[in-house]
Amino acid sequence: MTDLLRRLPVLVLASVALGARAGGPPPEPDLAATIAALDAAAFDAFNHCEAPGQLDRYASFFAPDVEFYHDLGGVTRRRDDMIAQTRANVCGKFQRELVPGTLKVWPIKDYGALSRGEHRFCHYKAGGTTHPCEGQAEFTILWQREGDKWTITRAFSYGHGSN
Repeated sequence: MTDLLRRLPVLVLASVALGARAGGPPPEPDLAATIAALDAAAFDAFNHCEAPGQLDRYASFFAPDVEFYHDLGGVTRRRDDMIAQTRANVCGKFQRELVPGTLKVWPIKDYGALSRGEHRFCHYKAGGTTHPCEGQAEFTILWQREGDKWTITRAFSYGHGSN
């Protein structure tokens, strides 16, 4: 079972890649726009998480039992732990920027959607300005839809390197 859990991120990504190659149905335009707006809103809060209320706003996008897989940082299985790590390692230190044109979205029947893209990270200098963005990675996010509410239940950030 442990071996299966260790391979789960690879299996999920392989399934997405195979589905994309199989020429499945194109994503619904409204779904892609919805997920793009959610991604932008979540990471706007992430990018300003040192400001009052923004870290709570960021947390609201995630299920309490979210699983976050990071190739360099390991696995986090609870929102509270993930937010504590964000507070300690991100807020006031750097921001995330979506690489334009990389966000792709696929519907997941009776569940929600899967998004995939690339992002880069920009570290802050003294005075609040940012260095040129350095460090780029890929991401995959599993979004669950319940009524009109969308929640991140699984997130993967991998392939970290310089851009």
